[in-house]
Amino acid sequence: MPEISAPVIKLVRQTTEPVAAQTLRSTAAAVIAYVVAVWTLPQPAPLTAPLTALLVVQVTLYATLTTGIRRVNSVVVGVLIAIGFSALVGLSWWSLGLTIFSSLIIGRMVRVDEFVPEVAISAMLVLGVSQVAATAWDRVLETLIGAGVGLLFNLLAPPVWVQNAGVSIDELAREMGRMFRAMGEDVCGHISVPQAAARLHDARRLDHDIVAVDASLRQAEESLLLNPRIRQGLLYRIVLRTGLDTLEICAVVLRVLARTLTDLAKARTEETMFPEDVAASLRELFAQMADAIESFSTLITTPVSANAEEAESRLAAALAASRATRDVVADLLLEDVQEHPRQWQLHGALLAEVDRILDELDIDKRAERLGEELDRHSAELHERYPWLGALRRRLGSPRARQPTVPGA
Repeated sequence: MPEISAPVIKLVRQTTEPVAAQTLRSTAAAVIAYVVAVWTLPQPAPLTAPLTALLVVQVTLYATLTTGIRRVNSVVVGVLIAIGFSALVGLSWWSLGLTIFSSLIIGRMVRVDEFVPEVAISAMLVLGVSQVAATAWDRVLETLIGAGVGLLFNLLAPPVWVQNAGVSIDELAREMGRMFRAMGEDVCGHISVPQAAARLHDARRLDHDIVAVDASLRQAEESLLLNPRIRQGLLYRIVLRTGLDTLEICAVVLRVLARTLTDLAKARTEETMFPEDVAASLRELFAQMADAIESFSTLITTPVSANAEEAESRLAAALAASRATRDVVADLLLEDVQEHPRQWQLHGALLAEVDRILDELDIDKRAERLGEELDRHSAELHERYPWLGALRRRLGSPRARQPTVPGA
């Protein structure tokens, strides 16, 4: 089998990203809208149709349906404003300024919300080519054609961005695992204060990574709403969201752990941070915690039942090993404190931070959290739409069998 070049692999990866996919979808929708308008209308260049399609097409089906009406409204209003000004005064510098000013004012009056600038943009573009269409009706038809193509384009094959969110979560977990292993290397021997401070800085930068992962997950959650390709979108959303919440808490505790090690480095500048036996056990503990973090990520992002069971077994084994090693470290630290009582409070803080991370990754606690979230969403749905439960009971239709969900 021939080897695939790195640029080709990079190109394939990029085409699966939301930005690249959105670019292709928007381009295709605009071209199709233009072709349909050319076939339907007698005008030689119905540019309003692709303009509207370009504005209506969104990354997800939910965004298309929820914002499409306001977008169409903004474009129609802009078209009508431009037609009115074109019929009265034509195009000049002062008429252009008056058109933009009027569009922004009227846009707020018709309540298109965040799409007020698009009223002015539509009016300005149509004003520039107003001589192409003979009547206002042609412009309105072009707008409706573009809106229809944009809406149908996402209805045919609405995208699902769960895989992208899973990749982002997995990358975050692997970065945290790398930091655990790096701190395990640091405790073996003498570590300088600048080196310990650098680890702390890396831990603080995890906040930026979490923000990026949260944005990716929000897009994935939105792609599951009203999507006919996904039957149990709520389950997937809860699994990924609660999983990211757990990793976020672990990242905060990891930052505090890095701070504890930095304080120990400042207090022991002339000696090793820990005795040799304590350092070896801590190194083993941090490596096991790194395995636990990565196994947890695999568990919540794995959609196949067999792989999810394997990931859960790996997580359980990593947690059991971590807890056993943690107890060994606690005994060794107790002996060390009795001989050298300096900074004993930092030793206690270190153990408390390890316990907090292991507790957050606990499998039973995660199952309990998932159950609570499902019950809460079910209660909210019942309060918001009480007639759904009555209709289901009246029809006597059993609930669809729930598929296996990663991390559930």
